[in-house]
Amino acid sequence: MRYGAIDIGSNAVRLLIAEVNEEVYPVQFKKEAFIRVPLRLGDDSFIHQHISETKFENMLKTMHAFRNLMDVYRVTEYMACATSAMRDADNGKDIVKACRKFGIEIQIIDGAKEAQIIYNNNIQDTMDKSKVYLYIDVGGGSTEISLFSSAELIASKSFNLGTIRILDNQDSSETWDELKHWVREHTKGYKNIYGIGTGGNINKLSRIANEKLDKPMSYSKLKAIYTYLSSYSLKDRIHVLGLKQDRADVIIPAAEIFLTIMRVGHLKNIVAPRVGLVDGIIQTLIDNNLQNSK
Repeated sequence: MRYGAIDIGSNAVRLLIAEVNEEVYPVQFKKEAFIRVPLRLGDDSFIHQHISETKFENMLKTMHAFRNLMDVYRVTEYMACATSAMRDADNGKDIVKACRKFGIEIQIIDGAKEAQIIYNNNIQDTMDKSKVYLYIDVGGGSTEISLFSSAELIASKSFNLGTIRILDNQDSSETWDELKHWVREHTKGYKNIYGIGTGGNINKLSRIANEKLDKPMSYSKLKAIYTYLSSYSLKDRIHVLGLKQDRADVIIPAAEIFLTIMRVGHLKNIVAPRVGLVDGIIQTLIDNNLQNSK
């Protein structure tokens, strides 16, 4: 069977279609199709708290296309989650209502639910129970941080600090201070903390570092890449370095968030398993079905 996951983020909207194999345990899934559309809903939402008519229409066209693709792939179940941009927009519920006519039911989820879905990638199964991990997801509108010890969730927090907010000058010093205070308070007392980073930007930073999928990236390496990228103009990051237009700008503030958390929390390394909200949604659907079948 095939499941669908839709992530309506502040920078981009994504659809993942996965084939699920229930004949093995634990249940596994294989990615069959992945589509990413850079709608940038956050540009409207964070500045005006309202999604413009143009982006509203583009959102409807995207959801209509996603519905058609899921029908072609014979997707049996799906989940669509909207995050920070739709949370902040005063017409977010109007978009949800308008998308229903295409057969897409959207859930606008809060930061806590977003964090829960993100780390629902069976990440605990790969954790060394003798180690402490800080799971960091940086998006366009928010950053979710979760602390794990002995493969158990100790604390989790969502902050209204993301790449689009920073680019649009909608981040505040108070939010930065709140994030640093939370990290400092929850990491003190632990000697060695290992970072796990998710989101498109840390994935790209990891690729630029020429690191393998499961190889950690050191703080000094990430800082060097940040300095290197910052030395180029936005135009040159696109035309000389070959970054996509909607990645070339957000990658700088994303690196700043990761570096800040690593510095304050004394993380020496961070690994990017290259999973995100859509992967967590697929796993959530799998878990729900397993529970319902019992």
